[in-house]
Amino acid sequence: MFAVIKTGGKQYRVAAEDVITIERLAGEPGDVITFAEVLMLGNGSTTEVGAPFVAGAAVAGELVEQARGPKVIAFKKRRRQNSKRKRGHRQDLTRVRITEILTGGAKPSAKAKAAKSAKAAEPAADAAPEAAATADHGNLSLIAGIGPTIEKKLRAAGITNWEAIAAWTEADIEKYDAELNLRGRITRDEWVEQAKELLAGKPPRAKIDQSEQASGEDR
Repeated sequence: MFAVIKTGGKQYRVAAEDVITIERLAGEPGDVITFAEVLMLGNGSTTEVGAPFVAGAAVAGELVEQARGPKVIAFKKRRRQNSKRKRGHRQDLTRVRITEILTGGAKPSAKAKAAKSAKAAEPAADAAPEAAATADHGNLSLIAGIGPTIEKKLRAAGITNWEAIAAWTEADIEKYDAELNLRGRITRDEWVEQAKELLAGKPPRAKIDQSEQASGEDR
């Protein structure tokens, strides 16, 4: 059985277990999405076309993830006007797994909702220790402000993991700042705080993409 649905001003032919990428819809992964604008239903040799929508028909799906499309660059230059403009754009998208096609005014089954409720009931406290346990504690570059050159200096000084940085005292910070000529970077970029956050299972702080910042493009 298949259906043709309308969402975001576009039409999609879908069947159960299909994964489609559509214009951004509000929601979080695991949410149940219902598409009420069904233009056509097909079941074997039988086809029902709506006018404009099929009465009592709907398509249910599970929100898989919120994503973004590829970057599109728009460059405009005006000849002999000394004028040019460069802009970047990434479309917000949503990926949805189709779970069932409903007819006769039926409502989505409770399976997806029950799965989401069970997932929400899991203790969130276990996630951070598990992430911290499986993370690479020796990856110093996950600390914002530590590039390849500084990482090499730190390893030469015997600093090879997050635990070592998290344990630094003020005296240690002054020592390594002077020995490695870091010019206050340890305190300014909060390396100790970042190391503690990583050990607690938190994601690394976002790093600025210097090339995109220089070009003025959107990420």
